[in-house]
Amino acid sequence: MTKTDRKSQAEVVRFLMSPATYPVPGTVSHIETHGAHIFLCGDVALKIKRAVCYDYMDLSTLKLRHALLDRELVLNRATAPNIYRDVVPISRSPDGALHLNGKGHVVEWVLRMNRFPADCEMPAVAASGRLTDGVAEALGRVIHEFHAGCPLRTEPGDALIRDILDELARVLSPFAASLGSGQISAFLDMARQSLANLAPLLRQRSASGHVRRVHGDLHLRNLLLIDGRPVLFDALEFDERLATCDVLYDLGFLLMDLCHQSFARQANAVLNAYLLAASGAEDAGLAALPLFMTVRAAIRAMVALQTDQAKGQPGASAAEASRYLTQAVGHLQARKPLLLAVGGLSGTGKTVLARHLSPLIGGCPGAVHLRTDTERKQGATSVSYAPAARGAVYRQMLARAATLIAAQSSVILDGTFLDEAQRHSAQDLSEQSGACFRGLWLTAPPAILMDRVTRRRGDASDADAAVVQAQIAAAQMGAEAEMPGWIPIDAGGTADATRDAALAVLARLP
Repeated sequence: MTKTDRKSQAEVVRFLMSPATYPVPGTVSHIETHGAHIFLCGDVALKIKRAVCYDYMDLSTLKLRHALLDRELVLNRATAPNIYRDVVPISRSPDGALHLNGKGHVVEWVLRMNRFPADCEMPAVAASGRLTDGVAEALGRVIHEFHAGCPLRTEPGDALIRDILDELARVLSPFAASLGSGQISAFLDMARQSLANLAPLLRQRSASGHVRRVHGDLHLRNLLLIDGRPVLFDALEFDERLATCDVLYDLGFLLMDLCHQSFARQANAVLNAYLLAASGAEDAGLAALPLFMTVRAAIRAMVALQTDQAKGQPGASAAEASRYLTQAVGHLQARKPLLLAVGGLSGTGKTVLARHLSPLIGGCPGAVHLRTDTERKQGATSVSYAPAARGAVYRQMLARAATLIAAQSSVILDGTFLDEAQRHSAQDLSEQSGACFRGLWLTAPPAILMDRVTRRRGDASDADAAVVQAQIAAAQMGAEAEMPGWIPIDAGGTADATRDAALAVLARLP
């Protein structure tokens, strides 16, 4: 870029910092990123592209900045139509004054948006405790729905990741002194080895429709919660190739960010809701999720360092960047999958316990939670607890578990497991797949079971008092049946007490 570009933009920044520029004058807030300046005043948000040029993003000319603002408007109107308004010029009149959306010589282009309350931003939602299980699950469903409508692309998935790793190697190299060359090389060595192992899978996923033109920058700061519904905004607009990727690479950015900020439970809820919405279509792809999260963590390190430079504060984020690279390496640490089965009569709290345990198993984002009640409704025309229908549901759930374990994911199986054959099938799967097996059998007095199922609302389970009565009768008839490998847990108390008892049992096991 030229010195004229920098000087002109500095003048534009001063102009946009002036309260007089806005329809209703007030306090102006200025936010800087590595590629943009954002100005907030009243109910207005204005954004200009920063006059910079990186290896992966060229904003060095007015024409390029204008084109990318236009592209940003088009992309984000699809997911956040109430926020994105238009792109307008900042022009200079003959007397030399600058005007927003006026006539004269154009010196900069501005994306105009409707400002949203700060407490709608997902980082604020998470920090205030409002990123509940329900919101996280809705987020997973919304992202899956968005991905389903994204345009298909045919670029080989392995080549896309290889290009990013090459770019990261070039960009991070000058920062070796502040980060430590060993940290950068450890990340690159592990990531490239993982990519070599996963290349056939990534090419297969590309051929079968999992590579699309997606959001591309799907971390917490680019998500909102408006009227209780998650909203995606600020999609990546500056490079179509960077925004073309495996859908799990797109999702992996959010999962990595949640893990980085110690929201492991929410990351697990997002992942499980996404996989449930996908009806098993993304299960095998989880083999690549650790690599995807690794690359995303390294990108955050890179962006933090580049933002420091753009703001004239080199090295200010070195410690945070180092933490991202440590996380990047951690995602690729090998872990043996665990197959944990949680059984017991309806009303014992199996699903509540499974949701408590799934974020705690393995590395973040944790284990995949498979539940007979939700598997039963995947493509089903009727809901039945009859033995034949129940057997089909368990076979379907165990087939998914086999795929997930092959992808090196830990799995929690959540079902009554009343039939001895079903319990044996779960244990057989662990032996065949090489996963560790643990079985927890929840128990509670009949009166508590009846009360719990009667009070349930909005749950996937259709078990009622009659179903529980039938289960109790069947359990009494088979009271002498042995349950080797399954450990009883008293679940008659609070959910926290059941969780603590289960964790104590799991901690004692080798």
